[in-house]
Amino acid sequence: MKIIVCLKQVPDAKNVRLDPKTNTMSREGVKSIMNPFDEHALEEAVRLAAEYGGSVTALSMGPPQAGEMLRGAVACGADAAVLVSDRAFAGADTWATTYTLARAVITLGGADLIICGKQAIDGDTAQVGPGLAGRLDLAYASCIKKVQEVKDGVIIAQRMMDDGYDELEIPLPALFTVVKEINEPRIASLKGKMKAKKVEIKVLDAAGIGADPKLLGLAGSPTKVDKVFAPEARGERTMLTGTVAGQVTQLVEKLEAVLNA
Repeated sequence: MKIIVCLKQVPDAKNVRLDPKTNTMSREGVKSIMNPFDEHALEEAVRLAAEYGGSVTALSMGPPQAGEMLRGAVACGADAAVLVSDRAFAGADTWATTYTLARAVITLGGADLIICGKQAIDGDTAQVGPGLAGRLDLAYASCIKKVQEVKDGVIIAQRMMDDGYDELEIPLPALFTVVKEINEPRIASLKGKMKAKKVEIKVLDAAGIGADPKLLGLAGSPTKVDKVFAPEARGERTMLTGTVAGQVTQLVEKLEAVLNA
């Protein structure tokens, strides 16, 4: 089974700040990490390849520095890594991103299964997975919390719902997105890290994936970000200090004062 797992390098959300002058995210000095949902997608891809036989290719669209993230994917079990990188991709919205990734998948010869994280923590749109499935005309399911079995060209899986889960039969080839509940991502082994140091990251540019320049990046994006801003703080804030018991007492007193006002 040939598996492609889509990964995105994102800024660490704990350290993201907004530039008040440009109204954009300030990435200066902010560490980049693998999108947390994608860590679970990678783990599931490696697990399925080990259990049912096959290979895992980690695929990412991003700047050259995303190559280090892909090495981390190899260290955690991916067999190969491909970076789709070109200045022409800059400013891409999810529509242009799915076009670029679809061209990359086609260039790589397709796959039996493509796995994506449910969403990226920087954009939170959850659109790339289903958009890529639509581009490639693949069977698709979102929010998979457990893969029970793969047999006879069908994946049996559970899709998380608000009140439980649906049990699905997804015919291959297919694409699905995963939630964090599906597994616990592994920590790279020493052997994996040594393999990652030696692996060659395949880099594909716009010409390499046979992309139409008019459909890439900002030019190919029907949506534009006009402004990004942090909401203004509303209301008064009170910081409680002291021991836990003391803070509880303070909190109760303040709540009683509000209720009796």
